[in-house]
Amino acid sequence: MKILVSACLMGEPCRYDGKSKPVPELEKLRAAGHTLVPVCPEVLGGLPTPRSPAELQPGGRVVNRAGEDVTAAYLEGARRTLELARTEGCTWAVLKANSPSCGSRQIYDGSFSGKLVPGQGVAARLLGESGIRVADEETLDLLL
Repeated sequence: MKILVSACLMGEPCRYDGKSKPVPELEKLRAAGHTLVPVCPEVLGGLPTPRSPAELQPGGRVVNRAGEDVTAAYLEGARRTLELARTEGCTWAVLKANSPSCGSRQIYDGSFSGKLVPGQGVAARLLGESGIRVADEETLDLLL
């Protein structure tokens, strides 16, 4: 099976802070014969690394800490992520928890206060609506 995976979880320094969040357990998927396809929706959407942190607002816009509306980049990144998943034949995605792009169960509330609320990031939502099952590094056991 081909699995789309947030590149930052595979050690690529593409997060907003220019760092990565490697998850060694992903190697269990590779060892089981799965192909991991790295992706960073925010980079695919044209955002630089590093970049100002952003949060999904209650109305659906994505705004960074500087107050800039970066919704268009997030939508483009989500669209290109779905395109990659379809091209590669991915039926699952393992995405970075809590991210405004990749969060699959909860995201930050849009106030930059660190408070998490139930919800999905822009790319995670589009993938799910398109029939691709989405997990995060905290629910990786769904695939193991």
